[in-house]
Amino acid sequence: MRYLFRTDYKQDTALARHGGDVFWYGLLTLAMLAIPLLMGEFYVGELGGVFIFAIAGVGLMLLVGYTGLISLGHAAFLGIGAYTNSVLLERGMPFVVTLPVAGLFTAFCGAAIGLPTLRMSGLYLAIATLAFGSIVGTVFQKWSSVTGGFDGFAVPTPTIFGIGLDGATGIYYVSLVVLIFVLWISANMLRSPMGRAMVAIRDSEVSAQSMGINLARYKAMAFAISAGMTGLAGALFAHYVRFLAPDAFDVLLSVQFVTIVFVGGLGSLHGAIFGAIFVRLLPQFIAIVRDDLPFGIGRLPGLEPSLFGLVLVLVILFQPGGINGIWQKAKHAFTAFPFKRQTSSRRQKSYAKSERLR
Repeated sequence: MRYLFRTDYKQDTALARHGGDVFWYGLLTLAMLAIPLLMGEFYVGELGGVFIFAIAGVGLMLLVGYTGLISLGHAAFLGIGAYTNSVLLERGMPFVVTLPVAGLFTAFCGAAIGLPTLRMSGLYLAIATLAFGSIVGTVFQKWSSVTGGFDGFAVPTPTIFGIGLDGATGIYYVSLVVLIFVLWISANMLRSPMGRAMVAIRDSEVSAQSMGINLARYKAMAFAISAGMTGLAGALFAHYVRFLAPDAFDVLLSVQFVTIVFVGGLGSLHGAIFGAIFVRLLPQFIAIVRDDLPFGIGRLPGLEPSLFGLVLVLVILFQPGGINGIWQKAKHAFTAFPFKRQTSSRRQKSYAKSERLR
């Protein structure tokens, strides 16, 4: 069992709690760098897709899990980033420029949608963001001179310093670097006064305003940062799929992003990673077991979105902490063994239920 002795006030806001975090995260990074050398192209491509969804999940986690603002239109932000990056690449701009420009432009769009919806919350905000996603989808369909409309848009192959990223390995490494950058930015922001203000807004807007927190400014900034990170994911997603079409950024994709946040675990950057792994690997699992399901269940249309909805409802009802909550309980049981009290998990679960009924 590890005991943390605090000898400095800066330990409470340090990025790494102890040397063990540095060791294990460093080891994990080395393992991620070595995976393309050990696995086939298919598995490397799937892990690259996990990284891309994790980037978008971290962005949505900052908005939903830490600021308390729900959004059902993040598929539109993913599409804005994808089309912006692809169009600029076709115009001859280098990828090292189009990637950050796509993120910045999507952040601007996020601030633009965040400002008019500052007085909304809960279901009304969800409906407003859903309407925004529908409007953006219509723009993708009708603005055929730029997006290609229903005919689609072939994404140019990006290059970095003369090296073409035309394979799964190149996109894997770029997505991994962007994910690490996004996690580093998010972790540092959450330790700052801005992150504390976002959490205060999530817990109680009235209390946050009484403490002098500018609700309008921090909500708009949360929307902008969340949209910007999703725009970066969209730029990478364009090269992952290699061909863009308006129907790729539909409501189901927004629901998948919400599933990442809730199933992974609200208010946790680790939860965004866990949720992305679940959302990206569930379709592959369905494809494997589809033919073995009884009573023709595997041939039913809409099986995948139905399972997403079912899992989301079950997690909200029975495991509010998500996958990250399960991981924290397992880690606590391992570190406290053999002195773990069996009632600790029951008390935590009962507390979570009382919170939902308030």
